[in-house]
Amino acid sequence: MSAGNTAGNSGAENAGPGAENAGADNAGTADATPAEPASAGPVPGVPVPLAPPGWDPKAWQAHQLRKERAASGAWSMAPLAWAEAARPAAVGPVPVLVLGAVLASGVAASLLLGEGLGPGLLLAVVPALVAAWAAARAAGRTLRPWTALWALGCLALLAVPALRASAWPAVAALFAALLTGALALHGSRRWPGILLGPVGLLDSAVLGVRWVWQGLRSRGEGRRERWLPVAKAALVAVVLLALFGTLFASADAAFADLLSGLTPDVSGMGGPVRFLLFALGLLVAITVARTAAAPSRWDRIEVRPGKARSRVEWALPLIVLNLLFAAFNAVQLAVLFGGYRKVLESTGLTYAAYARQGFWQLLWATLLTLAVIALALRWAPRAGAGDRRLVRVVLGTLCALTLVVVASALRRMDLYVDAYGLTRLRLSVAGMELWLGLVIVLIMVGGLFGARWLPRAVAGSAVAAVLAFGLISPDGVIAEGNVTRYERDGKIDLAYFQSLSADAVPALDRLPEPQRSCALRGIARELAAADPAPWYATSLGERRAREILGERPVSASYEQCRSLGAFGTRIEY
Repeated sequence: MSAGNTAGNSGAENAGPGAENAGADNAGTADATPAEPASAGPVPGVPVPLAPPGWDPKAWQAHQLRKERAASGAWSMAPLAWAEAARPAAVGPVPVLVLGAVLASGVAASLLLGEGLGPGLLLAVVPALVAAWAAARAAGRTLRPWTALWALGCLALLAVPALRASAWPAVAALFAALLTGALALHGSRRWPGILLGPVGLLDSAVLGVRWVWQGLRSRGEGRRERWLPVAKAALVAVVLLALFGTLFASADAAFADLLSGLTPDVSGMGGPVRFLLFALGLLVAITVARTAAAPSRWDRIEVRPGKARSRVEWALPLIVLNLLFAAFNAVQLAVLFGGYRKVLESTGLTYAAYARQGFWQLLWATLLTLAVIALALRWAPRAGAGDRRLVRVVLGTLCALTLVVVASALRRMDLYVDAYGLTRLRLSVAGMELWLGLVIVLIMVGGLFGARWLPRAVAGSAVAAVLAFGLISPDGVIAEGNVTRYERDGKIDLAYFQSLSADAVPALDRLPEPQRSCALRGIARELAAADPAPWYATSLGERRAREILGERPVSASYEQCRSLGAFGTRIEY
């Protein structure tokens, strides 16, 4: 975690955006990207250097000029220059296979996603993957290992709604799938590409719609005399059918019944929702296809390191911070090894109050420490080996002390859960604290062995954390923990279980009656009120819950459950 390593990596990564990103750095899915036509002429009076593959000659010349001026201190790269450097290359005509896959994606989204998420989400994504593969192949791009890894991670995240009935891990998985899909399409390996990848998808959506429209127009030229009369006749036929069909249906009830059986039901929100899903499926397939053919080159953006500070100016605040961390951790270790009784006697707090009092502050302290490390690396001294050693020692010590803070926060959460039970909020923030500790470990390893791989490692750890969070079934873990606590201490909060999803049913089924029926009452009511969805819109968790409740229905009466505090009153038994 040295400034030397960081500066060295920064220099290596920023040294040649054309040569490097055309090869390894933009290797997400490509060996090469077709160069844009050199229609834009050179800047007058400036010789045009040889542009690498994927660069427009004029853009490459302007990029080199900006680098020279930035190196001389004249000015730094503006956001407009960043956008120009990251601009995707031009692509050829849209292949016929891409057009067919785009249409299939819209139809699949409309048919499979109208009733909800489930296995149908994975099936609806398949045409979009075909569109991306066909577009990349037509552009001369090939599959790379990191692209395959990110793509598999994206598909695994999209499988979470098929496994879990709970909405909150599914939503987190969908957002993580968006980030992972952007990484697969753009092939980014540096922080600008990791952070700006989803923004590139918005740009590709606009460019992709134009790309597909131009392809359709070019294929329709010369054939207008054949398909235009057919389109006009079809439009007139639809108008006549709608007009006279409505009149005849209002005149005869039997004909109205026959007509309603032959035509699809578009009453309510079914029709508009399916049309929106069709348009969304089209747009997603167009976006991924255009990105796969020519992604935005975010790794070409140059982020200049901050001005190096002197050793005293840089190290003194961090050393003071390390001393503060060390003092706090000394108190935490003393409490951890038997000092709880003394602390509680002197403060008058219970175990739960002591844990609740400090967890959130420690979580924020961990987040702020990561920000401090990022800023410290930007302004770290980097004159020689001595500076690199200083950075390693100071920031390495800060990271090690922060890990103790993470352990203290997790210990406090453990005490809090023992006192009050496990909830969604407590489980999610504890998982976040664990991931932050992993990020700190990755930073320490990067400081020792080089940080070139760190952006991908942090992004991959976030994707893995979200995926693991969805696969473990959070609502099931919460129910399991509370049932185990009830079996051990006889304490349970039946009111909280009314808000859990069907994923909690297998664990709550272990409770004795009437606690079991009271805990499952809210979930059973929701499942009974909703009609069973088709197989492609039903998660595995919901299917298992329906089977369990079908074999052993809820039997406790409303009065019994109310006396146990199952309807809003928090009573511990």
